[in-house]
Amino acid sequence: MNADSFIESRISVRPRVAVVLGSGLGAFADALENPVVIPYGEIPGWPKSTAIGHAGKLVAGRVEGCPVAALAGRAHLYEGYTAQQAVFGIRTLLRLGVESVVLTNAAGGINPKFAAGQLVLISDHINLLGQNPLTGPNDDSLGPRFPDMSEAYSIRYREMARAAGREMGLELPEGVYAAVSGPSYETPAEIRYMRTIGADLVGMSTVPETIAANHMGMKVLGISCVTNAAAGVIDQKLNHAEVLEVGERMKGTLIELLRRVIPRL
Repeated sequence: MNADSFIESRISVRPRVAVVLGSGLGAFADALENPVVIPYGEIPGWPKSTAIGHAGKLVAGRVEGCPVAALAGRAHLYEGYTAQQAVFGIRTLLRLGVESVVLTNAAGGINPKFAAGQLVLISDHINLLGQNPLTGPNDDSLGPRFPDMSEAYSIRYREMARAAGREMGLELPEGVYAAVSGPSYETPAEIRYMRTIGADLVGMSTVPETIAANHMGMKVLGISCVTNAAAGVIDQKLNHAEVLEVGERMKGTLIELLRRVIPRL
């Protein structure tokens, strides 16, 4: 049995929207209505999450009546996975009927205007991973050999997110996300380089999933939770505990935002 048929045998609804939850942001999965929980380890071929702050489970349920699949945890290149393995979940969910995906992550703030604990909509990205999930023979059943990436993050979805944020009294700025492989944090010199080339945020995920989703014709909404200032922005050491702490502090705001946005997608 492959991953698609295994998941279909366990869930009663076909999800229309998928949400990928980043470090410390997994609480949304526990807020779904009528949830069905499937640990990644039970799904054939699904990469296991080894990163702290990633529960490693697929949760299918509903948000305001909308059928949703939430991925509490993702596969990263720094765990030893390839870019192709990192997008296994996204490709599986497309075959289950998902049309839209919300990608969340914990990110370092390169732009000094972004404070820790702020939610930022991703407007574009810079791939500094050195890998692309589309490398190798193209699967024409998924998408074209050379997919367009001029609107990798849907403008319309960002407008919907801003409208939902305003209902909460929450302003959602936009920024460009730079993806690096990690797991070491960036040096101050690397952050200066990223700022020079136009990055506002930095993290170790999201870009492979965005590329794969666009390749398959899925619309993407990207949301970063700024958990700390990037190296050299302020005189402070970086640590993962801080990332998880800020994620825990912001979980209520993120859950409410997603609850309002998802039914609109």
